[in-house]
Amino acid sequence: MPKPSDTKQRILDVARDLFTTQGVQRTSLQDIADRLGITKPALYYHFPSRDELVRSIVAPMLDDGERFLLEQEARGDAPVRELIEGFFDFNYRHRADVIMLLAEMPTLADLGLIDKALGWRTRLTRLICGPDPGLEAQARAILALGGLQDVCMQFPDAPVDELKAAAVAGALDALGR
Repeated sequence: MPKPSDTKQRILDVARDLFTTQGVQRTSLQDIADRLGITKPALYYHFPSRDELVRSIVAPMLDDGERFLLEQEARGDAPVRELIEGFFDFNYRHRADVIMLLAEMPTLADLGLIDKALGWRTRLTRLICGPDPGLEAQARAILALGGLQDVCMQFPDAPVDELKAAAVAGALDALGR
């Protein structure tokens, strides 16, 4: 995926911030243009609609998550610790977008952007627990994965190496490993 221009990246950064703090539906394109000190037509030059702006923010995260899962599924034999560490890395790298995704789930669902992300835990559960896990194994996997995701958002200022070690240990504990 090509790197966005500086102006386009500034628009994405400001929009992400406003969408996360105010909500997608309560943030107008004029709000974004005002925060940037540009005109609304200049904003429209880069993004023809708010929906397109939201898609542009979320798409790199969705692409990265899908790439991670496809690699792990193709590999088929990744140790559970590596899967958990990789999922932590993904969530930490995209924590601002994950916060927005969780806060704006109905809006993103309306745009068709949520189904892929919701399916990731199911796919990861299969990789961790096998193709036909029982309810207890599935519940432990969902707790481990959800907790891992929450830790990335809850402790944004913690040293990443310490946070990762604690989160991975907690996830493996939840899995009974």
